[in-house]
Amino acid sequence: MAVNVDHRGDGVAIVTLLAESAQNAFSIETMNVLSKTINSLLDDKKIKAFILTGTGKFFCSGADINEFKSCYDNGTIAQLVHQLTSILHPLLIKIRQSDTIYVAALNGAAAGGGLGLALAADYRIASPNAKMAAAFFSLGLSPDGGTTWLLPRLVGNKETRKFFFDNETWSASKALDKGAIDEIVQSELLIERSIEVAKKWGFWAPTSKKGTKELLDLQTYNSFPEHLKIEQQGIVDACQTKFFAKGVEAFLDKKTADFNDD
Repeated sequence: MAVNVDHRGDGVAIVTLLAESAQNAFSIETMNVLSKTINSLLDDKKIKAFILTGTGKFFCSGADINEFKSCYDNGTIAQLVHQLTSILHPLLIKIRQSDTIYVAALNGAAAGGGLGLALAADYRIASPNAKMAAAFFSLGLSPDGGTTWLLPRLVGNKETRKFFFDNETWSASKALDKGAIDEIVQSELLIERSIEVAKKWGFWAPTSKKGTKELLDLQTYNSFPEHLKIEQQGIVDACQTKFFAKGVEAFLDKKTADFNDD
């Protein structure tokens, strides 16, 4: 089994990459299982937020280099890489465009495509043992997994460029200082804290979550007038939903709105 799913109630699920999968997650088999698992959570309206974490020293360390070598030697490496990215990329897009909150609980190393999975999260919590590494340059590769799009939005273009060209590995504390993660907690509190954030952020209306995620991604390359038009359309659409009606009613009654879909 590549992953384990633990439903914790209150619309929160924990996806754990098990030992071998966390260390060498980017095999076709494991990526298919991971993609199917996360997609099913994103499609489940009862799931408000999910947490992704790894096992032992690894959050998700990317590809199996032995498999890469074998495929290079037998002439199938391009096919393998194309297949892997064809699974990963649609998953990353769906995560970023979903109203489901994604919290990355970084227990250990996030590298290669696994770094992309970490950076795609709405919130990143790390244990002191967590590390972030690109590792692409060590293999003579260009970056992938959305890392060149996601990381500059967190730490800026200058720091991202140094991260890749200096082939850096960031400790949890350095990643926090740079802005690549949101907080560090002790290892034994990692999942507990991740659940707290998942419940808090997952509580809000789907219109608020999805709209905000999309707007924050769009704002980096829209002009201000263009962005205001997109904001306008978003809030016009949102104000016609049942979630707005619930929010208004609760506000007038001096209560907290219940944004569940039922």
